[in-house]
Order: sequence, then structure tokens, then C-alpha cells
Amino acid sequence: MKKLIALGLCTCMTAALLSGCGSANKYPNGKVYVYNWGEYIDPETLDMFEKETGIQVIYDEFDTNETMYPKVEAGASNYDVVCPSDYMIQKMIDNDLLQELNWDNIPNAKANIGAQYYEQSEAFDPGNRYAVPYCWGTVGILYNKTMVDEPVTSWSILWDEKYADSILMQDSVRDLFMVGLKSLGYSMNSTDEKELNEAKDLLIQQKPLVQAYVIDQVRDKMIGNEAALGVIYSGEAIFTQRENPDLEYVIPKEGTNVWIDSWVIPKNAENVENAEKFIDFMCRGDIALLNFDYITYSTPNTAAQALIEDDDIRNSKIAFPDLSQYDGLETFSYLGDDADTLYNDLWKEIKSK
Repeated sequence: MKKLIALGLCTCMTAALLSGCGSANKYPNGKVYVYNWGEYIDPETLDMFEKETGIQVIYDEFDTNETMYPKVEAGASNYDVVCPSDYMIQKMIDNDLLQELNWDNIPNAKANIGAQYYEQSEAFDPGNRYAVPYCWGTVGILYNKTMVDEPVTSWSILWDEKYADSILMQDSVRDLFMVGLKSLGYSMNSTDEKELNEAKDLLIQQKPLVQAYVIDQVRDKMIGNEAALGVIYSGEAIFTQRENPDLEYVIPKEGTNVWIDSWVIPKNAENVENAEKFIDFMCRGDIALLNFDYITYSTPNTAAQALIEDDDIRNSKIAFPDLSQYDGLETFSYLGDDADTLYNDLWKEIKSK
């Protein structure tokens, strides 16, 4: 889910774009071009936005921050609203790809997003000038209690040979190296070449045990009892537990990534007013609740949290963990082009083995 957009949704909206005069009559207030992770929004909220505002949503999707960035950088697609992750927002700010937000035009973002999430965002968006938090969560280990009969407390279990061919790892450079670096007691934002090579060697050592490097597929594989252990985003864990009660999620004792995905407006956006209306709409409590129910990723929207009727969900340690109870928590930082190159080169070494 972090992330595949429903093809039918894209097809439907593309067809609407091509319908000419009929589209203009149906959407008198223009368009907004949105670029988001897949299955990261309730399609009903897009329909509601279009009906309430008369603005047509042209929706596109990406599966990683690294595939999103060059499209926004190139500027050919002219997206009005994008939803990157923390460290990628920092990179986009550093490379002058974003415009500052006019907070007067997004009052729901000021009123409904919890102060602690803006405080966390300061790490990648100093002064909260560019980004409105949309979803947040952690990364941990999802395991099948019928296949794993020992306590799961550490990343080290992902190197246990008895789970050979039953381990799923993230097919993402930073997420993969986070596991390796944390296992060694290092920061997941390390730029130390010695530490990164140690992590690379550890991940190469693990590779024969790995069934697959996956992104969205981890969810379906774990639900289908195809693997015993998988590295997963917390929002995906909530969804998988709904489908398979034998699954359990843990944050390892060495620590992990606490991430935030946020709405931003690219520098070259052509429909800024409509982008602001879209972001403000998504920050309404009732809309944020619909999206939380649909995608199961934790919402930073306190108005939506107050509307959650299910006590188990409202008090869920996966959806809304007390982060003070965990050590070693970090948020990804943008490390610079040289570090990006080093990480990517080491990742290629792992994949080539």
C-alpha cells in the first residue's frame, strides 16, 4: 500500500480529462494534478472533493520516493500536489523544487494537525514552511505466530537460518540499509563509509535467507502465510492483521524509522489555489478519518483521531504508539548527493551478489 494506486481510478480520471467540453461543464473550477503513493487515499474522498469544489482531480501514482523525485525535478508533468516522505522533502527544499505554503489558505491544516507532528517535521522542514503532514508511522517486523515460536524483539532474527526463504525485506535503499545499520547499532542516517560497508556486508550475508525484496507484495505474502517474517510499514501491519489474526507487529529494540509523509506544492505548480483547496480538504477531520479507515496508516489529524469510534483502533499501539517507550527512533534525513551515490552503489553491490 505504501503503496499501488487502483488502475481503475487513474483510468476513470484520465477518461474524464479527455472528455472535452463535458469535462469543462462538470468541473467549472479547473483541475488539480495530484501525485501520490499508490492506494494511499480513499477514492471516495476524491469524488467528494470534485463534487464539493467543481475541481477535477487528475491523479497519478508512484511507488518510491526515488521514482517520484526525477519526475518532479524534470517539471514535465506539472504536478500541483505531491506527497513525499520526510527526507525527500528535505532534498526537494534544498534543490528549490517546492514553494512555501500560504497557511491562511489552508486553515484546516493549522487547526487539525497535531502540534507534535509539526515539531517532528522541523527536522526536514525547518519553520514548517513547505509541508503539511498527511500520514505517519514506524517500520518494524511483521511475523506469523504459527511459524515463529520465539520472542521477536530484535532485527537479528532476520539473520536466523531456520527462517531461510521465509524472510521478506524492503526493496528500497534507505529502508533496507536502515535495518542493517540499526542491527549494528549505527544511525540510519550514517554517511560513514566504514559503517555503510559493514551494513552492506551484513545484508549480503543475509541475502541467501531472503525469499524476496518487496514493497507492496509484503502485505499479500504475509496475509497468505507465504513467509514467516517481513519488514513492513506499521500501516500495512494494521491492514494485514485485519485479514490474518496470526500476524503480529513489533518495533525492534535497536530502534527504527519514524516517518512522515506530507503534502507539498511544487515550485512549478500551475493550479496553486486548487492545490491549497485540495490540501485543506484532506485536512478536514471527517475526510482524514475516511482516509485513515481506508489506508490504515496513522493519521496526524487530531480531529480525525477524536472521531474514531473503535476503541481498539483508537488505543492501538501500532497505529498510535507511545514513542517514548522505544529507544533508537529516528527520522530519515536527506544526506546529500554524495551519500545518495554511495548508498545506491552499495545497494547495487547487494543486488548483484
